[in-house]
Amino acid sequence: MPVLSPTTSPTWTDDRIELLKRHFEAGLSCREIAADIGVSRNAVIGKLSRLNLTRGRAADDRKDQDRGFAPARTRRAVPRLQYEMLATIYGESDGPAAAGPIDEANRCSLLELSENRCRWPISTPGEDDFCFCGNTAPDGQPYCAGHSRLAYRPNTRARVMRG
Repeated sequence: MPVLSPTTSPTWTDDRIELLKRHFEAGLSCREIAADIGVSRNAVIGKLSRLNLTRGRAADDRKDQDRGFAPARTRRAVPRLQYEMLATIYGESDGPAAAGPIDEANRCSLLELSENRCRWPISTPGEDDFCFCGNTAPDGQPYCAGHSRLAYRPNTRARVMRG
């Protein structure tokens, strides 16, 4: 515990605590209380917490009040690159995506991987037979067309609508 020098006064004197309680009961915000008492807003919040003083608002009231100040959330758009990748793999038609076998002849080690080779892991890392697919990955994509079909599946609703 730090020792206070004779010239330093404690932040929370009995008078300040009483003033804090009165302001809190009057419904002033923490910022307003802090400005009046002469301490930081965080000091007010901390002291209110240590004194177990709460506003007693219901969670529904807080949500309603927060909605008034916060802008409505917008749906996140699918990133353009991901959309283009999915469109390339699944096409824009209603037909099912091509599901051909994946060529296994080009498997390679981590040291043999390059920018245009498929990085799909085969087996378990650390095992003797661990390797990567190694097939040609189009346009700087991380996977070949076959593994992209596995990695980038449309959501369930889209799959049901296609099938």
